[in-house]
Amino acid sequence: MDRSGYINLKTLTMDELAGVVNLYPWYGAARRELCVRMAKMGGNAWGKEQYADAAMYLGDRRVVADIVRDRAGDYSDKDLSTLLHSYISDEKKTQGYERTVHVVGGDYFTQAQYDTVRKDDDNVFSRFAVKSSLESGEDGDGALLDEDFCTETLAQIYAEQGYYDQAKRIYSRLLLKNPEKNAYFAALIEKFGQEI
Repeated sequence: MDRSGYINLKTLTMDELAGVVNLYPWYGAARRELCVRMAKMGGNAWGKEQYADAAMYLGDRRVVADIVRDRAGDYSDKDLSTLLHSYISDEKKTQGYERTVHVVGGDYFTQAQYDTVRKDDDNVFSRFAVKSSLESGEDGDGALLDEDFCTETLAQIYAEQGYYDQAKRIYSRLLLKNPEKNAYFAALIEKFGQEI
């Protein structure tokens, strides 16, 4: 029997093998060989979806299942410290080698230097600090100066985080702003009144 016209799948490159699979999708041996090679590559070269797609074209799906099971290896780094210690000899440690780290970037000023030049209107986040101002005894209405910040989304966020007073305050502002939704906002305000 003359085998000169046949393709040896083992000698094909990955690109050639993928080309054979694309040309002949029902060629099961080529798909199996592609699955084996992708599994040998390790890592996340192929996901479960690609193996499942390949299994659809094979007569026995257990072939792909066995390949997937065999590919699951131990990729943990539990032996990393022993490996590192084998490469780093104890002589280097005892020679007085000291490592210094220079941090590039970061703040060049201390907190005390910032405090000397800080102004009252520098704090961008002060209008969002409703909780801290309420705890210190200040009026919380001054924290939300801009009416554009009073949105239903912000009120929902406050409610999800458990700040029902702030959510009620925003919904009451929205009630005045949007009279067409007053029944909806009033129901939410009542609900938060019960939550408190």
